[in-house]
Amino acid sequence: MKWVKVFDSPQIADLQFSDTNTLKIVIGKKEICLAKYNKQYFAVSNLCPHQFESLSKGKITHYGEIVCPLHFYRFNLRTGAECQNRTNELKTFQVKVDQTGLFIYC
Repeated sequence: MKWVKVFDSPQIADLQFSDTNTLKIVIGKKEICLAKYNKQYFAVSNLCPHQFESLSKGKITHYGEIVCPLHFYRFNLRTGAECQNRTNELKTFQVKVDQTGLFIYC
């Protein structure tokens, strides 16, 4: 695993996000859902483990959860856990932001 640059600066990354939208990032063969909540970035597996819907089509709640658009399962962005323990957890990835860009460790 290694740090992969996704955006060239924090300012460019910030232009892509509100606190409710997400973005699908493909790094190699990995699909990652990148989200911003409460001025912090989070990266999780893009596919919901329940029925493999793309989480990047979902929205972020005011509790810091990503909601699957298919069956509305809610996953904690920090831990990857489904809020009612109905399915497996999402894989989470570290995100680093500095003056040179936004990076995901994968």
